[in-house]
Amino acid sequence: MRNILIVISGPSGVGKGTLVDLLLQEDQSLVKSVSCTTRAPREGEKDGVNYYFISRQEFRARIAENDFLEYDEHFGNFYGTPRSFVERRLRTHSVILEIDVVGALNAKRLMSKETVLIMVTPPSSEELEVRLAARGSESDEERAARLRRVRYELEQAPLYDYVVVNDDLQRTKNEILQIIRNEKEKTI
Repeated sequence: MRNILIVISGPSGVGKGTLVDLLLQEDQSLVKSVSCTTRAPREGEKDGVNYYFISRQEFRARIAENDFLEYDEHFGNFYGTPRSFVERRLRTHSVILEIDVVGALNAKRLMSKETVLIMVTPPSSEELEVRLAARGSESDEERAARLRRVRYELEQAPLYDYVVVNDDLQRTKNEILQIIRNEKEKTI
């Protein structure tokens, strides 16, 4: 079986992080890519585990060095995937990358043979609003900005290889695992 880059995208609050954690627990052949960001860590986040938290100056220097597979700026912060990390890990594992739509499409463009795009969507916009509010990690203004971005993100779903509705974590996890198994068995 081949190693692949599995890109998981979807609106904030849809459950991407929880799903990725479940996938990693279930399948030891998967590793998670750790992205870089210029935003401050949220409570409980650890550098090198959740993200590499770096300065805007360092991020810009790494852009100039072509050190990112993809990067984007949104909500006032940069986010990017270190290219070297992904390429190194693909030699021995399949890599899960949890990124936004813009980054996902860039990754697919640069590594099309290895990349599988999976969009995770909420069962409804009302449910997504409830999930975001329950997180309690953002101000009302930040949450409103995220909800405005949802429409754009969901409009990009036709560009993805798969769209999975997260209406039940276990069912969704199992559906994604089956997609990953099927993709790893394909020959190019």
